[in-house]
Amino acid sequence: MPTAQAAVSGALAALPVPAKVIPCDPKRADTAEFCAYYGYALEDSANTILLSAKTGEKKTIACVLLADSRLDVNHVVRKRLKSRRVSFTSAEKTRELTGMEIGGVTPIGLPQSIAIWVDDRVMRRESIILGGGSRENKIVTMPRIFDHLPNAEIVVGLAQVVAAEK
Repeated sequence: MPTAQAAVSGALAALPVPAKVIPCDPKRADTAEFCAYYGYALEDSANTILLSAKTGEKKTIACVLLADSRLDVNHVVRKRLKSRRVSFTSAEKTRELTGMEIGGVTPIGLPQSIAIWVDDRVMRRESIILGGGSRENKIVTMPRIFDHLPNAEIVVGLAQVVAAEK
């Protein structure tokens, strides 16, 4: 099985949307710290979060949402998965399923068995920053990259903007 980094690189090379891989200090890979340190806006950074259905069809999905948002697990995700119980996939299970570490998870190069749900707000950005498949890099690209991922679907209202803390 290829490494996650090889899968991401191969998938990026096959996509018709320009993408730039930028290096990142692994200690600064978590979104808020990355944005603050490197000078990117949270609303241009998109997190990829894996969730697993615990009832009904037991499956894992990847949700992509802007970093200034919170995933609507209790309403949108649960209903779409037709599951009474949904949980965030653990770091260990994420690594097992994707080969990626938290802080570097990206929708690019994920196994086809994992559906990708993209919050509609992501598609309104001029460019976005995604995890790079490892904590050592990030990907800067355009949201239309999701138009070229066969297992990606745009979901209206998947996430809600988090009010700024005072």
